[in-house]
Amino acid sequence: MANVRKSPGLVLSAVGVGLLVWLLSFFSIAGSNAQSAGELPVEDLMVMSGEESHAFRVEVASTDAQRAQGLMHREQMDADHGMLFVFDAEGERYFWMKDTPLSLDIIFAAADGKIVRIAERTTPFSEKIIPSRGDARFVLELVGGTSEKLKISTGDRLISPAIFPEE
Repeated sequence: MANVRKSPGLVLSAVGVGLLVWLLSFFSIAGSNAQSAGELPVEDLMVMSGEESHAFRVEVASTDAQRAQGLMHREQMDADHGMLFVFDAEGERYFWMKDTPLSLDIIFAAADGKIVRIAERTTPFSEKIIPSRGDARFVLELVGGTSEKLKISTGDRLISPAIFPEE
């Protein structure tokens, strides 16, 4: 950033205001491109399990590129964090653990957020295909063993802004 000399009587001209607006919009666009290139949107997600609710902070992967990257190469993740994969429609989903050093619980959920399958404690770096075994629109990845520890099971429900957006 250029050095700006402050002057007591400085009055911004129309050119100065125009330049300031242009710079602010440039940095705003650059910031939004950085999010699409690397950082993912983050939101709160609840798993409703009977009378219990479990809160997680999840990154949301909703584009092909974001879903393809997933949690690859991540070596650690907090127990109350995860990643939510959002697809345009329900369908059979297939995941694998190639290039993923963490053991994960992969939770497949229907369009209404209802859990249809949980693949617990997946094997890091495995190329074995992990199918949803039913139609799923959402896939939640949590640290391996979380489902067992919190007694999350099929039939429980995921709730988040990405699953139930405000109309």
